[in-house]
Amino acid sequence: MTYVVTEPCIRCRYTDCVEVCPVDCFHAGPRSLVIDPAVCIDCAVCVPECPVEAIYPEDELPADQEEFIEINARLAQQWPVITRHEPPPNDADEWAQIKNKREWLD
Repeated sequence: MTYVVTEPCIRCRYTDCVEVCPVDCFHAGPRSLVIDPAVCIDCAVCVPECPVEAIYPEDELPADQEEFIEINARLAQQWPVITRHEPPPNDADEWAQIKNKREWLD
């Protein structure tokens, strides 16, 4: 099993989760993060670090977020690994309150 970054991360891109990951499974895109399922060791240390509650175990994903299993796997192959905390976008706190953000996933 793996953990999955879901829609709430889009346009927020908080990287608190990256700092605690023992295996560097996070990849960073321009507006979101994803987890590489081939690298994730199912340790769950990232979950409480996410300020927008965007990280779920694969088997507990809300039904409307299941497509993010494939999205994480695909984009992890395209985006670079991120291993250090980076500042979030200036408008991250505003985006944290917005639902239905898939159209802004790059």
